[in-house]
Amino acid sequence: MRHFLDFEKPIADLEGKIAELRHLSDGQINIADEVGKLEEKVERQLRQTYGRLTAWQKVQVARHPGRPKCGDYVSALIEDFVPLAGDRLYAEDAALVAGLGRFQGRAVAVLGHEKGKDTESRIAHNFGMARPEGYRKAQRVMDLANRFDLPLLSFVDTSGAYPGVGAEERGQSEAIARSIQSCLSLTVPFVSVIIGEGGSGGAIAIATANTVLMLEHAVYSVISPEGCASILWRDGEKAQDAAEALKITAQDLIALKLIDGFIQEPLGGAQRDPAAAVQSVGQAAGESLKEFNGMDGAALKAHRREKFAALGTAGLV
Repeated sequence: MRHFLDFEKPIADLEGKIAELRHLSDGQINIADEVGKLEEKVERQLRQTYGRLTAWQKVQVARHPGRPKCGDYVSALIEDFVPLAGDRLYAEDAALVAGLGRFQGRAVAVLGHEKGKDTESRIAHNFGMARPEGYRKAQRVMDLANRFDLPLLSFVDTSGAYPGVGAEERGQSEAIARSIQSCLSLTVPFVSVIIGEGGSGGAIAIATANTVLMLEHAVYSVISPEGCASILWRDGEKAQDAAEALKITAQDLIALKLIDGFIQEPLGGAQRDPAAAVQSVGQAAGESLKEFNGMDGAALKAHRREKFAALGTAGLV
């Protein structure tokens, strides 16, 4: 059963009529014409709806439970994937996936947030909110990437790093800062893709890359709209206003030159055709990696550092 968002009600109604017609048909009544007309209406409605999404609606799409998750990208794009577990200091963190494999015939290191797909897996993966041991595991994998000259791919999808007491006691902020430092110290090509939510330091800890891409309806922000609304207005109901003000959409971030590009999603969002979305991400990531062919480690490191040092300086004298 397809999950529909609040603003998709007209689409849900049309698809409900299509399902009802198909269910009522006994093979003697030709419903093809009527179904065809309704499917055309669905496509028009999808184009109209998704062609004018607000920032808050994009947040809802980015959080859609049917969107492909990190595991989907890894299983479809990374051959011979070998997961690496643990930070060698405290524990394994299932919220952050890490490992080695082959991407388009090339050996790579992989990092990504995994939110999970159902209640059981979401709890197991802590809803994609990594603890300090997750970010220390990421540092370990980045060290391996440097040592063995492996390009790094990361798939970002988190509302933010886990804010629990235990995480803070174990040095959450230090782990995130060290992870960012490891990103900046890499001497291999690094491409990161925001596939859903890119929330705060929890996201940038594995997204300080040479190239940062976003899916068309993903969001990337220093804080969630709900968190921003609670701080500024003391009212979580102001989340829609916060989403607009934060400039968190791929289109906003391209204009602000904070990301390098966005990847078009299937009509109606990645959740309507996960396989096509995954392949689009694979193609874009592969093309981005090729741009760094021939660059030595020092140049790659300098490129990354200069890129992030320049953020926010456009137009300044």
